[in-house]
Amino acid sequence: MSLSYLAGPSIPLLNTTIGQQLEVTANLFPDRLALVSRHQAVRFTWAELLAATGRLAHGLLRLGLQPEDRVGVWATSCTEWMLLHLATARAGIVLVNINPANRAHELAFVLRKSGMKAIFLRERDARVDYSAVLSEAVEHGARNGETAALKHTVLFGTTAWDSLCTCTDTVPLPKLSPWDVTNIQYTSGTTGLPKGVLLTHHNILNNGYLISLQMGYTERDVICLPVPLSHCFGCVMGTMCAVTSGAAIVLPNWTFNPLLTLEAIAEERATSIYGVPTMFIAELRHPAFSQFDLSSLRTGIMAGAPCPIEIMKQVQTDMHCRQMSIAYGLTESSPVLTMPHLDDDLEPRVSTVGTALPCTELAIASLETGELLPRGIQGEVRARGYAVMKGYDREPEATAAVIDADGWLHTGDLGVMREDGYIKITGRAKDMIIRGGENIYPREIEEFLYTHPHVAEVHVTGLPDDRLGEIVLAWIRLKSAHECTQEEIRVYCRGEIAHFKIPEVIRFVESYPTTVSGKIQKFRIREIEMEERGLETVATAKMA
Repeated sequence: MSLSYLAGPSIPLLNTTIGQQLEVTANLFPDRLALVSRHQAVRFTWAELLAATGRLAHGLLRLGLQPEDRVGVWATSCTEWMLLHLATARAGIVLVNINPANRAHELAFVLRKSGMKAIFLRERDARVDYSAVLSEAVEHGARNGETAALKHTVLFGTTAWDSLCTCTDTVPLPKLSPWDVTNIQYTSGTTGLPKGVLLTHHNILNNGYLISLQMGYTERDVICLPVPLSHCFGCVMGTMCAVTSGAAIVLPNWTFNPLLTLEAIAEERATSIYGVPTMFIAELRHPAFSQFDLSSLRTGIMAGAPCPIEIMKQVQTDMHCRQMSIAYGLTESSPVLTMPHLDDDLEPRVSTVGTALPCTELAIASLETGELLPRGIQGEVRARGYAVMKGYDREPEATAAVIDADGWLHTGDLGVMREDGYIKITGRAKDMIIRGGENIYPREIEEFLYTHPHVAEVHVTGLPDDRLGEIVLAWIRLKSAHECTQEEIRVYCRGEIAHFKIPEVIRFVESYPTTVSGKIQKFRIREIEMEERGLETVATAKMA
């Protein structure tokens, strides 16, 4: 039996910076549509986008910022975000992505940790007064004796922002290297303190390039992008795919809205749609779904969380995305490591996360010994190649803990490599439930429960138990107009999955705790259930 190692095809990578590639694309397709922000009624061609980001790059340097300085963007999806993303890359300034859901405590952490010298934000929106939260964050840092490096606060829509966007300087922009850091993205923080992932031009530009090749993108494609720009899904799989292919990006709204996403697809004749599984579920279940002509779609990417097989099948048929793709990766890998091929049959497309992208090495290794495992045996997914981050910002020990001496990134994800080289993700090592000595992987139970005719969405995790160590907990959202009982779910499971995998605790819910990028926070599901059941002392009890 062969070992679980695979190297994707070797092809020439781009040896350019983001700014250089933007110039190439704008020169090739100057009059083609590049960016549409529907909620702002803004449209840019590639020539217009190149000019606008050039003016802004000069404006940032005129402000007194220098190459390698850090600046933060704290906003939901908008034109300004896109302009800053490309302008900072052209000026050699490092963009720090700030989660729009961050509040004072979290923002104070990012301000201190990143050392950003400027922050760009909208004063307020319907959900939050960002200026007030920023003031509170700065005060929070001062109370803790932390001196922030922040010198400039620029609000979108003000004279200060407009002056940056209309800078008429003509001096050449700095000469940069593809291996310069251009972006810092903080891991979601679903466990522990967030870490700043250092990503270079070479990392994210080439990841976008290889994804665009895998997706078959050309300048005739239109990518509907309802995912946050503050996440890799938006600013790499979206923006960098467009910059390297000439495809257009369409932003349907400030934040995800299923109705506005469906409208954007239909009216802009999108050929590709992105989203995490919960977004696709919301679109498919929307009462007005059947009213929209989605026939322009041919493809898209579902990523960011395990993708239920039944939902994938519905997206392929009901949304016309016959070439719908799965993408697997993590922020530390820029982010995508694996995808299926466009001409793959349904089976590998719905039951795996595909195979290695070009120029990417993958391995499945033992968590205990680090040795390569035979194909078909579960172990930790590891990756090596151009996409691996430069490291965690100012955290050499944390970097060394996940990137070993041979350059392998230890993902912490559990997976199996099939004989054909396709990868099945079976969970995360820390997600595994150990019930009375039996190892249980939540993904397996979730996939089964999705076959129940009344289940719209389900997430499974472990719940502390003083007898078995852990028991299985399932939070289930039912399809509209359907009812179900806990016992009906258990009866459905009996005889179909092992008895120890049948959820002991079931809760029917209308929504789930999520990050801004739509990832389900299973640790919060666990915490909420523990608090309501008074299981905190059980959770801290030592088990044999």
